[in-house]
Amino acid sequence: MSEEAQSSDKAKALSPPDLPQIPDGPPVLIVLSGPSGSGKDAVRNLLMAWDLPVHFVVTANTRPERPGEIAGVDYLFVTENEFDRLEREGEFIEHALVYGQRKGVPRAQVIEPLAAGRDVIARVDVQGAATLKGLIPDAVLIFIAPPSLEEERRRLLERGTEDDEQLRLRSETAGAEMKDAADFDHGLVNETGALEDTARQVVEILVQRKGQGTRR
Repeated sequence: MSEEAQSSDKAKALSPPDLPQIPDGPPVLIVLSGPSGSGKDAVRNLLMAWDLPVHFVVTANTRPERPGEIAGVDYLFVTENEFDRLEREGEFIEHALVYGQRKGVPRAQVIEPLAAGRDVIARVDVQGAATLKGLIPDAVLIFIAPPSLEEERRRLLERGTEDDEQLRLRSETAGAEMKDAADFDHGLVNETGALEDTARQVVEILVQRKGQGTRR
């Protein structure tokens, strides 16, 4: 079992640590992104397990469900036809083709919680993060990076969910995406074995931004 899958399983059993309290204030959109193998899914899973008072966006995805994933929690798994319909009807605030798979962020999952005063955490690919920043300038972009490209590839191999061509594509793309980290508001290195530290830093960034009283 890969480290990311193990982290996901462990997250469900962990009790919330002594996290800083999220203050009141205008709602904030936190966008988690990074290359494949960085651990952004594991970070999101742990934040969800800590039962934070935020809305977690569930992205639509046309790829098959992986072992251990839960439809409606990890992703909205949809057919190509369903994705076409959602795109045609303007249901996505952002969508893109990523590693040959179509992914879309449902508009309602971002706009409605923010309008209701709830903080939102979305996990998207690097190009999707840039799109969301353009649409919602006050969005806080957090780039989650692996300790190295060698470790990123090791994680992908251990995960065992991609064929050789997908591994090649993801590894090549990771190198380019790492250069995009400079365009993000924050950069976090998700060290192997330090998932809780990375997730805690995300919470601290949210608390800091809330304390600044950011207004949309």
